[in-house]
Amino acid sequence: MKITVPFSGRGVDYTEEEISVAVEAMRSANPLTQGRYQQAFEDKFRNFNGARHAFALSNGTCALELAAQLCLLKNGDEVVVPAHTFTSSAYPFLKKGAKLVWADIDPRTRVVTADTLRKVLTRRTRVIVVVHLYGYVADMPAIMTLARERGILVVEDACQAIGADLDGIRAGNFADFGIFSFHSHKNLTTLGEGGMLTLADDGLAALVPMLRHNGHCPFSFEREDYWIPAMGNVDLPEWQGERLWPSNFCLGEVECAVGALQLDRVDSINAQKRRRAIAFIDALRDYPELVFHREDSSRHNYHLLAARMEGGAERRDDFIRSMLKDYGVRCVVQYYPLYRYPLYQKSGLGRADCPATDHFYDHMVSFPFQHNLTDEEFRHMLAAATRVLEEQRKRFRQ
Repeated sequence: MKITVPFSGRGVDYTEEEISVAVEAMRSANPLTQGRYQQAFEDKFRNFNGARHAFALSNGTCALELAAQLCLLKNGDEVVVPAHTFTSSAYPFLKKGAKLVWADIDPRTRVVTADTLRKVLTRRTRVIVVVHLYGYVADMPAIMTLARERGILVVEDACQAIGADLDGIRAGNFADFGIFSFHSHKNLTTLGEGGMLTLADDGLAALVPMLRHNGHCPFSFEREDYWIPAMGNVDLPEWQGERLWPSNFCLGEVECAVGALQLDRVDSINAQKRRRAIAFIDALRDYPELVFHREDSSRHNYHLLAARMEGGAERRDDFIRSMLKDYGVRCVVQYYPLYRYPLYQKSGLGRADCPATDHFYDHMVSFPFQHNLTDEEFRHMLAAATRVLEEQRKRFRQ
């Protein structure tokens, strides 16, 4: 079957202006990393998002790796992570010696809440990871109240929620650390990969440039000759008595140039996707077989458009199969519960009490929803969904 509406790995198309700024950066940036375009991107992102400190990184996973390191985890510390999320929300903390504890999601919003988190907290809980999955901002005020009462750090994984807000506060600004991804699939993308780490603590912020770039730092003494003893120093930063090992997580100047310019239209991209999502959901209101999360506000940027299929996994699979075979629309199923993956099962993390996670995953459908979906593709997908649902009513009639 010819694919007429693909589930694209490319979230947005670049404007001619964005292409031009990339070319200009290719011509003029010197060096091609760690330069003026990076500084401009970070400054602009701070102003856009309202963060105190922002650091451009090579991808969102690197931001999670740095956050995990800066949490100063000890063996036996517990880190609570949603079971329904992308894998990189979890394994950076496992690599630092923590024990992962799986939290369930709210069935309606598909993200964690203070209630689902409270059920799995113990005296050993050191960190909570909150993921704004699909682009919807979790109830951060309630979660932060819970965390502060217990002295728990919070990492806010806003990789899918750039530009979304709750009561005027942008995603990523509630917690100790904010994590952003500019991967190819996101509503803002820096040529395939890219990320940002935000935080408010001035002491931690002073360490990030060294951790990001191989421990590079100035010498601590005055030098008569700039080349003696070497061009620059390399050291291990220290935080609260702990030595921290650096990495190389730098984002190139061309990517930073594109990201800074694309920030100008990310709110517009979010609004356009949200209008389309609401139109799609409302057009299918007479088909309760598909249960969407409808949020007509800037709390949701609809990075993805997912639904739960009522009537069992067999009906879900029939729907996806028919959409592809009969109409060329490639829907997918996303976010395998993390405890079902061999990576976590082999680490002794294969058990969880997450019924809402299991139920949603086993019945979920994710529709193609890239920003560059044409009006014709959108109408075809909506018509196809309507026809398949009508056909299913006949085939699955009790």
